[in-house]
Amino acid sequence: MVKAYLVNHTHWDREWYFTVQDAQILSDSVFTEILDELEAHPEANFTLDGQTSIIDEYLELNPSALSRIRKLVARKQLYVGPWYTQTDALLPATESLIRNLVIGINDCKEKYGDPMMIGYLPDTFGFNAQLPMILKQVGIKDFICWRGINFPKQAGSVYFKWKGLGNCEVCVVSFPLGYYTGQIALESKQNLQQFVSERLDKGIDFESKHGDNSEVLVPSGIDQMNIVRNLTETLGQINQLSKHEVVIGNYPHFMRSLANKNLNKYTGELRLPTYARVHRTIGSVRSRFKRQNFELEEYILKRVEPLLVLAQKLEIKVSNGVVLKLWKKLLECQPHDTLGGCVSDNVAEDIEHRFKECRELAAGIENYIKKRLAQRLKLKENEVIVFNTELERYVGPKEITILTRTKKIKFSSKYNARIVSEKYTPLRKNIMQQTSRGFEFADEPAYYQLKILVDIELPALGYKVISFEDAEDDLSELITIAGNEISNGSTRISFKQGEFVIETDDKKIPHAIEIWDSANDGDTYDYSPLRGDQEKKLDWDGVLEKRQTTGYEELRLRGAWRLPYTLEDRLTNKTTKKVPYELIVSLEKGRSTADFKLTVDNTILSHRLRLRVNVLSSKAKTIAQIQGGFRVTKNEVIATDWQDEFVEKPVNIYNYDKAVGTSNGIFIFTKGMKEYERSADGVFITLMATTGELGKPDLLWRPGRASGDTTSIGHTMTPTPMAQELGKNSFEFALKLYSGVKETTIARDVEKWLMPSVSYQRQRYNLFVNRLDNKIWDVEFDTKLPQVEKEVEMLKLIDDSYVVSAIYPAYTVKDAVIIRLSNPSAKTVDISNLESEGYLVVNALEEKIAQEFIIDSYDMITLMKNRR
Repeated sequence: MVKAYLVNHTHWDREWYFTVQDAQILSDSVFTEILDELEAHPEANFTLDGQTSIIDEYLELNPSALSRIRKLVARKQLYVGPWYTQTDALLPATESLIRNLVIGINDCKEKYGDPMMIGYLPDTFGFNAQLPMILKQVGIKDFICWRGINFPKQAGSVYFKWKGLGNCEVCVVSFPLGYYTGQIALESKQNLQQFVSERLDKGIDFESKHGDNSEVLVPSGIDQMNIVRNLTETLGQINQLSKHEVVIGNYPHFMRSLANKNLNKYTGELRLPTYARVHRTIGSVRSRFKRQNFELEEYILKRVEPLLVLAQKLEIKVSNGVVLKLWKKLLECQPHDTLGGCVSDNVAEDIEHRFKECRELAAGIENYIKKRLAQRLKLKENEVIVFNTELERYVGPKEITILTRTKKIKFSSKYNARIVSEKYTPLRKNIMQQTSRGFEFADEPAYYQLKILVDIELPALGYKVISFEDAEDDLSELITIAGNEISNGSTRISFKQGEFVIETDDKKIPHAIEIWDSANDGDTYDYSPLRGDQEKKLDWDGVLEKRQTTGYEELRLRGAWRLPYTLEDRLTNKTTKKVPYELIVSLEKGRSTADFKLTVDNTILSHRLRLRVNVLSSKAKTIAQIQGGFRVTKNEVIATDWQDEFVEKPVNIYNYDKAVGTSNGIFIFTKGMKEYERSADGVFITLMATTGELGKPDLLWRPGRASGDTTSIGHTMTPTPMAQELGKNSFEFALKLYSGVKETTIARDVEKWLMPSVSYQRQRYNLFVNRLDNKIWDVEFDTKLPQVEKEVEMLKLIDDSYVVSAIYPAYTVKDAVIIRLSNPSAKTVDISNLESEGYLVVNALEEKIAQEFIIDSYDMITLMKNRR
């Protein structure tokens, strides 16, 4: 006889084919019934899906329920947290995953009580190999999940120790048959003998046999399901029918029972579709979501938060509440269904709107800080603040934006200023302005909006004010010249007869980049090939233009591919359409990457576009950057009878974070593309996979039922025309060639490539270039404020042995700064030099911990420093 601990829960997707508003209406009754039942039965308990956002939304409708929730949490009857939202675990950045936990745990403690300190992700589509390290940052040692595990091949048991790339480890409970293994629905109660013999006992047997377990955990619940009423009575009836003993359990108690057991160990990602689908190609569905999410993560981490630290030093007040709202909006875009993109178009509209809100919040925070600083500096129109948001000094080119009435201007010669783009706005007549005399009318002069490259040296985490003045000649700008080759001294790129060639001193890559296209017979969960179709290489055939200015050269190729319009046309070629594209290839002096921007005006349906990078060797190993480290991947042999073992084809398509390359030193850096496949001497990066269906049955790579609820009784097929991603789609990437592969060097190079140019000019020509300029009025500053200088360096960390993951004002300690450092390599990093500089070692929750100033292999460390 096996003892089974049954845990009553509900899984709560905030949105899917239904919206957040739909889910909120459901929570009004479901959550209220949970509270009623728990209060009436003090022996019962319930797990509210491990995310606090859904409780916040319930309390918007039922604010008086807060005290009831607090009491039930305190009595260990209601388990909430630790996440803010049920995150995807493969696509978000490391910091997004950490902040999801930090915000969820802090919110829980502040509002509801002690959170359930278990990394609970019952329905996420696979897990990256560094999740144990990420959970460790907030002190979580236990993990509960479903999907992605092949017990005989990987862990040997449904309960095991999961080790990250380094030494971080968590205890894992996997639901082999899903989070609904012991789901006691009303129908089950009415057919209890059948439920016990054909479902419950079989589930208990499976868990027991996979690891020889005498005690097992049985989850009882499903999406948006109510609490099981009178559970004690029901379990009494079940125990009369079952060959096992079934008792009320809870997740924390069961995890504690495993703590001292000698469990098997496993290292690696969890993405095998043995017992459940993991949707191995969902990383390219609704690709715009992935790129927008990436853009916003980078915006917060490399612009907003470093500027907030500067603002803190300069006494420019921005509340933590604004920043937390920004993070929460972004985290609401990162649950597995949401960021994955397997949602209805109705929900996709809501997600797009949240991304828009995120952009506005982020830009507004930045705008406020920059203008207040400009006001403190009494900046003149011919002065520009140039920021450096890195924690080390910067030397090289930065792009600044200025508005000026003329291009006849000059900067100091040391800046080597040159125009790279311009926009002209003509004179406007009879424009109203408010002065001390009242309203007056005058002509508003014509002006230029110029993007200018300047070669500049900047202080670490600081800024410098530079100026320009009138001149007799126009500022140097990009000119078009004849030619098909560009160079920056160390790298050369040529285009001839439809082929791009990249050369450095020790490498020559012919056919360096190619675009390949195929039909997509899949849905919003998965790409799947169309029977009878083959992937084809598209020709680089168009009009080439070369442009250059001092220290910058680019090739611009404009053309169009003619491709079949629909899936049917793929086989008949009856209807084709032009797909226009523009590729900009650029080299910049002082940058070691070859930069690319491909814009595709998508006019066709249901297809997949991939970038192929020639890596020269079929024998070189594939190395992918993931959250907080690098891992080597290889193509596994897929048996012809794979359907006997797997519920979807275990294709050799993997996820990565920001960079992927090969052991012979050819690496691709990308912005928001998340999926790759190695094929012989090429690495394929998926750009986009478009589709018109939420769920589709009988796919070549995913036979049988459609995914989602599409094929459930009463559920209709759901068209998703928005997921065809018609219109312009832009993809940015870079190539960097190394003579030797060092993980930390690559990680640091990626971060440098992603570092933004941040500048500000206090001007009067257009008060909507920065959206809030028009409403951030001049104020009388406190005379006691310290004087603000025109060049400031706030914080400098010079060490090439780690990567700065984040810097931001502390959430819980006033006037303190948090710095999180990442070691993406197998070598331990000593940072003991920082101990004497006043730093404390804390966890991501800002709690002091006993840890030396050492970053273990593939690990992180969080430091806190009071700025006063």
